[in-house]
Amino acid sequence: MLFFYILQYPHRVKLILAAISPSRSRAKSGAAATLAADFLARASRFLPCEAQAFGSEAALLAWLDRQSARTAPVLILLDSQGRQLSSEDFAAAIGRLRDSGTQSLVLAIGPANGWSTAARARAGLLLSFGAITLPHELARVVLAEQIYRALTILAGHPYHSGH
Repeated sequence: MLFFYILQYPHRVKLILAAISPSRSRAKSGAAATLAADFLARASRFLPCEAQAFGSEAALLAWLDRQSARTAPVLILLDSQGRQLSSEDFAAAIGRLRDSGTQSLVLAIGPANGWSTAARARAGLLLSFGAITLPHELARVVLAEQIYRALTILAGHPYHSGH
């Protein structure tokens, strides 16, 4: 089955969970960071995944500008004004990007004061987890779990069943 997947999708998308965290060391330690890393490690069984922390929105946007590939990175920003998607709809969105030849998909948790107009304009999608406010560390865990869930849905894995 894996062999078929590689033949069908030779240009696999790489998923990057990005977070704006002025204290980047805090983003890499603690229980929430461990849990987020665990979900990303699980997700990496389906597609390459990694986490990146940036000290500012400007640093993230500059990093995006430096990425060289056949296609530009697709940016999805977590934003309270974004669209609320079910897990199935989120999986379908990732599947469409994967199948369209996207090489890099960056899902980003923003700065405490929200995204700038320039960052919002650059995003391919604004995504919201709802009207609740989450601390950055918890939002990172929720996003990592939803990435894993989306990839299991796309793969027909039973993780999503009954949840």
